[in-house]
Amino acid sequence: MTIRVLLADDQALLRSAFRVLVDSEPDMEVVGEASDGAEAVQLTRQERADVVLMDIRMPGTDGLAATRMISEDPSLAHVRVVILTTFEVDDYVVQSLRAGASGFLGKGSEPEELLSAIRVAAGGEALLSPAATKGLIARFLAQADADDNDPVRSERLAALTVREREVLVQVAGGHSNDEIAERLEVSPLTVKTHVNRAMAKLGARDRAQLVVIAYESGLVRPRAE
Repeated sequence: MTIRVLLADDQALLRSAFRVLVDSEPDMEVVGEASDGAEAVQLTRQERADVVLMDIRMPGTDGLAATRMISEDPSLAHVRVVILTTFEVDDYVVQSLRAGASGFLGKGSEPEELLSAIRVAAGGEALLSPAATKGLIARFLAQADADDNDPVRSERLAALTVREREVLVQVAGGHSNDEIAERLEVSPLTVKTHVNRAMAKLGARDRAQLVVIAYESGLVRPRAE
């Protein structure tokens, strides 16, 4: 299957560069370009995009609002949003993940990283980001006020089995299914089953949201640097 990619960035030069890169791959194609968030949402619906590469800072409707609109639209439940940010450390990162983004990637990332992120996003299998992402998420959540914790999600944790909680902790640590399987001495398929059940019980679209939920609910605590 060909992955349908939508580019949302107010800089035409960057969109052109991303288009050349994406269209050079046999398993993906750019189906549209948007210069602001409102246009991104419209084209996502119109062009049936699978993955949206979304800039945060755009005129009018910004990328954060657009991401939220996409994630809250039941008809776009299959769409995955990857936030592209100029700054690796950005106050909007966690807000983006909370809004429904599958993850984020720095605009300075290598082309191979961007292409890999698109494929992983389309598969819904992992948190999309450089290795430092989990540390950044922990840092931002550590700065959040205690009142920001979601008591509803904390209560939902009660619905998880002991093994599902163990797997969730490992997911929050940034580990892949294979790594978790090795750590817990189970099969990767078993891990995938536990991850899918945890997502269903917690109302998470993908693993990226599972990471945020794990921190927001207090199941996982940020480590002090």
